[in-house]
Amino acid sequence: MSLNTGQVLRAKLAERRGLLVPGAANALSARIIEDLGFEAVYLTGAGATNSFWGMPDLGFITLTEIAQHTATMREAVNIPVLVDAETGFGNALNVRHCVRVLERAGADAIQIEDQTMPKKCGHFSNKSVIPVDEMAGKVKAAVDARNSSDLLIIARTDAIAENGFEPAIERAQRYIEAGADVTFVEAPERADDIRKIPQRLSVPQVINVVVGGKTPVFAQQELAKMGFGLVLYANVALQGAIAGMQAALKQLKTSGRMDEASALVASFAERQRLVKKPLFDELGDKYAGEK
Repeated sequence: MSLNTGQVLRAKLAERRGLLVPGAANALSARIIEDLGFEAVYLTGAGATNSFWGMPDLGFITLTEIAQHTATMREAVNIPVLVDAETGFGNALNVRHCVRVLERAGADAIQIEDQTMPKKCGHFSNKSVIPVDEMAGKVKAAVDARNSSDLLIIARTDAIAENGFEPAIERAQRYIEAGADVTFVEAPERADDIRKIPQRLSVPQVINVVVGGKTPVFAQQELAKMGFGLVLYANVALQGAIAGMQAALKQLKTSGRMDEASALVASFAERQRLVKKPLFDELGDKYAGEK
């Protein structure tokens, strides 16, 4: 009997080998991530907000929008899909509803965080967190809401920004006691603190490497040696896409033309390959009937 994607993800994180996971803001990005051989993909709330609304990560994305992105991503790829569910979109009852919706949409892991609303990007300043007991209740609600134990609940704390490292570790421990399968201490700014996180907490840990963010950058291999379960690059694909679009469009504006000879654009054929146009051609012929 083959494992489902949730079981696959749980097993990979249990290895504590620093599973390298890029974030995707949409289904096409997820398809590219899978095509390049990555073992899982993370639906980024920040990236979805940036690309879908053209707005900053300040709590504007809704559960309905995240669920739609989850469903399209699940349809597009066969690898595990981890979903950034922000704060769970409200209190413990909202978290319960959120988990049920996203599990039906195809999530293999759902991440909730302990920020107050409106939440902010984990690498923005002036964040604040809800009381630890309130967040522990939200974690319990998430665990109880899932239909399958294969669905992982990831509890993130942003407490370092407001309270410091030790209170953040204490919060993560409370969330583990509440049933979290994985915890995620966001935005540590000291190398020594990064090394301590997987040593201090019993479940697999996420480290979020943000290009230009607050956390010092270590190579994936170093983070694996430290014992992290997952090394997340939530928005490197989006930042790369922005740079690529800017370069291609600047050349178009300067020269007034663009063709496939340019190294700045994917070929027409490559674009069709990624969206599986040949498959749909075959299906179209299959169902067309006799001519």
